[in-house]
Amino acid sequence: MRPEGLSAWLSGGLWLLLRNCFVSICLIASIAPVQARDYRYSDAHLHFVDFFQESDGMGQLLKAMDAGDIDHVMISGIPVAKKWHENEPKRPRYYAGDDAPVYWYSATDVVVAAALKELNEDQRRRFHPFLSGFNPNDKNADAHIRRMLDLDPGLWQGIGEIFTRHDDVTALTQGDTPRANNEALTRVYHLAAEFDLPVMLHSNITSKRERNPLYLTELEEPLRNHPHTRFIWAHAGTSMELHRHQKKLDFLLPTVARLLDDYPNLYIDLSWTVLEPYLLDGKGRPDPAWIKLVERHPSRFMLGSDVVGRFDNLGETMQAFVPFLDALSADTARMVARDNFLALLPKH
Repeated sequence: MRPEGLSAWLSGGLWLLLRNCFVSICLIASIAPVQARDYRYSDAHLHFVDFFQESDGMGQLLKAMDAGDIDHVMISGIPVAKKWHENEPKRPRYYAGDDAPVYWYSATDVVVAAALKELNEDQRRRFHPFLSGFNPNDKNADAHIRRMLDLDPGLWQGIGEIFTRHDDVTALTQGDTPRANNEALTRVYHLAAEFDLPVMLHSNITSKRERNPLYLTELEEPLRNHPHTRFIWAHAGTSMELHRHQKKLDFLLPTVARLLDDYPNLYIDLSWTVLEPYLLDGKGRPDPAWIKLVERHPSRFMLGSDVVGRFDNLGETMQAFVPFLDALSADTARMVARDNFLALLPKH
């Protein structure tokens, strides 16, 4: 090959190589995700103890919070305890482990308060305790809550999670079935407004068998009658048992949308059974309809882990929301991940 031909071949080959490299870089850039956002979290739904009133302890919880970028936590007990029945040779591991009942357990709040009092001031500021240890069928419940507030002035920042309709928990609970609109809780809601305390309410939207919002009235009546009380609807009225029988509730999204439009005192906890199959589909893809709803009400949603006394998976549970958060605008994502829960707490 002549020198001039070799020179032309090299220059042409170099141009082709550079062009291919440029195309490859553009292709990689087009399929690479936008730079990942770094989220800080508020866990708006955490139980310090399990259904046996046992816990990994505050040290493990703090480690899990630091590892999971969790700045703040709503911390509560569990309002019921699982009985180890005399006729059962092995202790159950969960409330649904056998047919033994659960019973209202007021000491759960004492356990939470004692754990918090062991913390230093900087650690303590990260925790926002909610009172839960009372029987929601007892019209003395508000008097008990008032006593607890007097015993530890300034400690408690909310009420709940109150168990009302809760599939198998309801079936196993000794005594009458609680309703979110009964007289006992009406007194509690008045007290919550008096002390500026948000109320986290577990009230299933339907039963295992019905494909309609069977129990919605039980939630909507307090929302309407207590406009000065801030309500957090735990899991947007869903639960594991509802999904086991009905998979996905098609009426949930329009119902939540209407309630948010009608009641400015309603807030939605997206924990547990809301993440899937609602916020994300079976392949981890965000649902555009839920994205649109959250963007329409950016201050009304919050995230929670709903862990019960065990904290090994706390960070992983919160970070499972990242695909949904990434589909939101940056400002809305920050509010949902961290700020909305803090804004809901008492102002004093």
